[in-house]
This record gives sequence, structure tokens and C-alpha cells, in this order.
Amino acid sequence: MTRREARMAQGGSALTAGTPDEADAEFDALLAADRVAADRDVAADSPAAARPRSAAETVLDSPFATFEEIAAVADPEAGDARGPGGQVPGGPESPLAWRQQNYLSHREPKKKRSFKPLWVTLIVVAILGGLVGGAYAAFQPQVAKLVAAITPKDDDYSGNGSGTVIVSIVSGDTGSDVATKLQKAGVTKTYSAFYSLLLRQQQEVEFQPGAFKLAKKMSAQAALLAMEDPASRVQNTAVIPEGTAEKDILPLLATATKIPVAELTAAAKNPQQYGAPAQATTLEGFLFPATYTFTPGITAHDVIKTLVDRTFQSLDDAGVKPADRWKTIVLASLVQREAGLAPDYPKVSRVFLNRLAQGWDLQSDATVAYGTGNTHTVTTTDAERADASNKYNTYVHPGLPVGPISNPGDLAINAALHPAAGPWMFFVTWNLKTGETIFSTTAAEHDAAVEKWQQWMRDNPGYE
Repeated sequence: MTRREARMAQGGSALTAGTPDEADAEFDALLAADRVAADRDVAADSPAAARPRSAAETVLDSPFATFEEIAAVADPEAGDARGPGGQVPGGPESPLAWRQQNYLSHREPKKKRSFKPLWVTLIVVAILGGLVGGAYAAFQPQVAKLVAAITPKDDDYSGNGSGTVIVSIVSGDTGSDVATKLQKAGVTKTYSAFYSLLLRQQQEVEFQPGAFKLAKKMSAQAALLAMEDPASRVQNTAVIPEGTAEKDILPLLATATKIPVAELTAAAKNPQQYGAPAQATTLEGFLFPATYTFTPGITAHDVIKTLVDRTFQSLDDAGVKPADRWKTIVLASLVQREAGLAPDYPKVSRVFLNRLAQGWDLQSDATVAYGTGNTHTVTTTDAERADASNKYNTYVHPGLPVGPISNPGDLAINAALHPAAGPWMFFVTWNLKTGETIFSTTAAEHDAAVEKWQQWMRDNPGYE
């Protein structure tokens, strides 16, 4: 993840105004002014204080002082840092406004009559408010340090952790993607612990694709150092996440085995030579997602066979007869792509089976997206959902799709075999951060759930 990416992720401009040295000087001057004001407060509380209080001290000491009055005392030449309508630049949903509100709600009780947490926050607001024209980049290191200093530290583990966990980084992963993977794998305590660390880095952090041996419950700093250490890189190992499509699996196998993708693609061309059902035209759905370590010199054929055999093992362990492998994998691949949280897998399976039983179209966006060649998101357009030439389009073609749309894991396979009991006919994942999903029986209930999702999307722009 580059510094530019970090700035843009925080809503900052890629442009800079002034030099970092100039930014340092102005920021240090503002903090110095804060310390002087704090010293005056302490002196004013002393019985020995006899001098009259200045107008600036009176403003700073007043809990009813306005934003403009405090900002004027901090820097009389800065003027009003608010924008049109009296709003803090960036709007009420901007990272800046969130930080101001968050920091105010976590202030420590004051022993003296000091407004330092509020004062520091307003300095940040004043600085950022004056930099909306493109100078945020110059102040980013200083703001990051200040954020780190006053942000609660209970969102991070301490130390190097224990145990072993393999985390896979694929080409194109951003710093945000890596932070999410580490949190989900139990390496770091929270997403923000690692991502905020990246924002504070003075140099670019480049994540190389591959598998990394890490520990559970590591501090964000320890995790970052481990991922930059070549000794943490696992050789000849491929980590295949659940729901990964065949076209994305083959490059992961190529990286681990050093076998060219073209050679692996050629080896996977004939599904039936590996025992796949007669309906299969590709090995989609039969390349089991797991962690594999290959011996040096392994052939492309044996690499593919390893994954297919592992799928058959999972189906056999679940009690699936060879004649039922195809329909089980097709349904499981939909559940894998559509479900979010683990407890929802059997419910999603039930919705699809209820629709099939009632003669309804499945209307799965994941199938439509797969038919367009998009294997990474499940969002679609009106035109794509109306496209009858897409043979995977379950909005216009009845029944299950013509084939699997991903490679499902054990959880999805078991959900396809053992759906939950319930009358649901609809579902929508309304919170894309947490995966929370609403299941509905009637169209009216579903419409209300969709509105809740749409509101979440408006409140969290940038999600697909």
C-alpha cells in the first residue's frame, strides 16, 4: 500500500501545498501554542495568580466558547475553518468529522480546568479545514502521529502472538485488503489496528503476493514486521480461499509451484480425466479451497489432481453419492458466494431451495456476475440482469445455473445438504462490513430490508 493510497483512503488529496518542513514548522507552532495555553490555565488556578486574565484565556477557559472563537485564538489569521452552512470541511460523514466526534467522546476526566483534548481536536479541524484546497498530504504524518497519540489503544494486541496461521496475499491486494485478511485470520485484533499503522508509516509498504506464516494475536507492528521478513514466506505453498473461482486459483498455484499458468490451464482443460461429473465443462467447483504445500518438481497434472481429489474427499465425508456430486456442488457454489456469516449459510441454502420448490427464479446476482466474467463482486446492473445471452443469468433462466460459480468449502457443502428450516424467500446483506443479513418471507419485508441496505450504502460510499 502506497502513501498515496493511504491518503486517498482517508479522503485526502493527492496534491500537496508547501513542503513537509513547512508543515512540520506550522504544526509544531500550533502544538507549542497549546502548551502555552495549558500552562496559563494551570497558573490561573494557582492561589498566587494575581494578574488579570487575557481575552484569549477567557475564551479558552469557557465551556461555551464557539468554534470560531477558539479557532481565532489558535490562529487569528486563519479565520473561519468551517465551510458553507457552518459545516466542517468534508461533511458530517467525513473521516475528519468522525474523528472530532470520537475524540470528544473519549476524553479523560480533567484534574485541572483544561480543555486540551478538545483543543487538540480543534487544532486538527482547523488545520484540515484550511487544507481542503490540496495541502492535506503535507500534514499527513503530523496528523497521523496526533491520531495515534489520542486514539484508544485497546484495539490492538501486544507482542508476537502464539500458534501458527497461514495468510495469503494475492496480486492487487491493497493495504485495506491485507488489514481485513489479518483480522479475519485472528492475527490482529481489529482491522483498524493494522490499517492505522500503515497510515503512520513514513515509507511505502509493498506487499508481495504469496503465503506467509504468522501467529495468532500479534500486535499490528509485529505482524507488519513478520510480513516484511523473507523468513515468514512459505515456499511452495498455495492458500486457496473459499469461493475463489478457477481462473483466480490457477495463478495462485503457479506462484506456489513455479509452473506457468498456461501449463496449469492446459492441464485443467479436460475435467473428466480427473473424475469430474459428465456435466462439467470446466473444473469450476471441483478445485477444493484449502492450504496446499507442493513438493518441488511436481507436474501440472498432479497439482490439479491434488485439488480435485480433495473435493471428492470432502463430498464423500459429507455422504454425497457420486451421482449427486454435480447438483450439490452447483448449489454449494451459490451459497458460498452469496452467504456472509457462517450461521447464515444454511439459511441462504433454504432460500434457494424454497424458491426452486415454488417455481421462482433464483435471481442471484452472484450467478449473473460470474457469467459476465466478474469473479470478485456480486453487484450487477439492470442491463446485466436483463441479458438473456448470459447463460448463468438466474433472473431470466429458471432453476439452478448451468454450472458452479465458485469453489465451495466444507461449510457451504454442508449447508447445501442440510439447509435450515424456515419460510424465507428473500435475503439481503445490509451491512457489508459485518456481513449481517436480513432474511424475509414477504416482498414487503424484503423491500424494507433493501431500503436498510441502500441507506447503509449511502452512509458508506465506496463499497460495491
